[in-house]
Parts: sequence; C-alpha cells; structure tokens
Amino acid sequence: MKKVSLSDSGPKVSEAVYGFWRWTDEGVQTTSQIEKTVNLCLDLGINTFDHADVYGDFTIEEHFGKIIQNKSFKRDDIVLFSKCGIRKAKNGYLTYYDTSYNHIINSINGSLQRLKTDYVDIFLLHQSDFLTDPEETAGALAEIVKSGKAKHIGVANFTVFQHQLLASYLRIPIVTNHIELNLMNTTAIEDGRIDFIKQNFSKPLAWAPLAGGKILNGTDEKVVRLRAKLEEVGTNYNANIEQTAVAWLMKLGTLPIIGSLSESRIRNAASASEIRLSNEDWYEIYHAAGNKVY
Repeated sequence: MKKVSLSDSGPKVSEAVYGFWRWTDEGVQTTSQIEKTVNLCLDLGINTFDHADVYGDFTIEEHFGKIIQNKSFKRDDIVLFSKCGIRKAKNGYLTYYDTSYNHIINSINGSLQRLKTDYVDIFLLHQSDFLTDPEETAGALAEIVKSGKAKHIGVANFTVFQHQLLASYLRIPIVTNHIELNLMNTTAIEDGRIDFIKQNFSKPLAWAPLAGGKILNGTDEKVVRLRAKLEEVGTNYNANIEQTAVAWLMKLGTLPIIGSLSESRIRNAASASEIRLSNEDWYEIYHAAGNKVY
C-alpha cells in the first residue's frame, strides 16, 4: 500500500488507517490481541493508527504503549493519531464536550504517557465544543505543536463552519477532518465538508466505511439494492462487496478508517487500495445508494 500526504504540510500516511474506537478492554489478552492486529496492518502496508483518550475507557492507548515499549517496530515507522474532547459526566451516563485549554493540555500529556512516546503525529479535537472559547482552544493546540508533543493538528466530526471558526484563530494548518462517510451516509458530500477539506489541500478520513457492518448485513430495501449493485460492479474488478465499498471511498479521495477486529475484513479493506473504479461505476454505486444523479 502506497503512502500519501495527508495535506500539503504532511504527514505521509497509508491509504487506509486503522482505528481502535471499536475495541474495549478485554482483560489480559488485549495487549497481545492489539499487537497481533498491529502486526497484520504493518504486513499489509497500513502504518497509520488512530487513537483517542477515551477508547476502551482510557485503556487502548495504554495497551498500544506496551507494544511500542516492546519495540516490535520502530516508532518512526508508524504514524500515530490521538484525540481529545469527549468527557464522561460524574453520573457515568452523560457525555459532554470539552476543548478548554486545561483539558487539551492534560489530555495530550495523558495520551503521551499511555502511548509511551514523546509525540503523536496528529492530535485532533474529537468533537466541536459548543461552549468553547476558540481563541483558548487554538492557543492550546498551537502550544502542543510548538512544544513538539504533536507534529500536526486536526479535527473530527466538525462542520464546515466549526472548521472555519477554529482555523481563523490558528496560524498552523488543520491537516484533516475525520468524518462519518459511507454509502449509507453520504451527507459529507452534499453539505460541503468533503469540498471544504479538499479546498484546504487536505484529505478527509472516513470513519464507519461500511456503516458499522450494515452494508454487509443490513436487510432493509435500500441496503439490499446497494449490496446488489456493489456485487455487480465488483465482478468487473474481481472484488467482493466489502472491497468495492471501500474502493468507492478511496476513489473520492478519502482515506478509510478501518475499525474491524476481523482479519478478513482488515485484509479486504487494505486490498481495496489496488482497485481503481471508473467514474461511471462510481456514480452507478452512488445512485444505487439512493442519491440523485442528474
């Protein structure tokens, strides 16, 4: 799998990214399970890994840090993302957003400690905090880049206006936006997020590329029709439904974030980078997903 520039200011990342948001703490076996998955990804050419402080109730970064400490690979051979901004209320049920200066600084320090590394390649805000002081938030992000704790900054789940607002207070670029994008949810195409990210010479990252498995297993009429089209088009490329759905995202210029724990699904997503859909086939699939093509 080839490496591509995430933005005009970097860094170089693999065409597919592996994310840990679906992992939970499964006890003493979790570190070895994660290490097995990481090694599989590296064998397939996926060298970019997406974390967040809250994944696995603050455990996944810690397990990954043990793998780094074991020196199974060189730190410079991987690209690490981490995120902050989602917090759990004292009652344990409600989540809320926090991109205050103190929370950002505390979060990056915590992530570096758990990951057993001196820096992350990209540190992202996980959500836009409606109550944030954008100048304070921007100041914290600039500080962690200046200190070397993060090489770049990004955002996740931001609208165009939220992205623009934060960028207006920064002198350093926002190198990406992680957005939900798949054939069951194409709103990022229609609402301008894809265009805006590209306008800023960046590549969007698409999480839930298979709609949480719905594209493979859903039973409603829309997804059954879509799956039939993916199977039909896939025969032209010797590809299965999963590979074709991920190749559709890559044709759009997005980088899918793979979240599956299944080896076969990781392999399918990685091999999708070798498939080059024609424009006609891309639009046929887009239309089959219920979108108008005039």
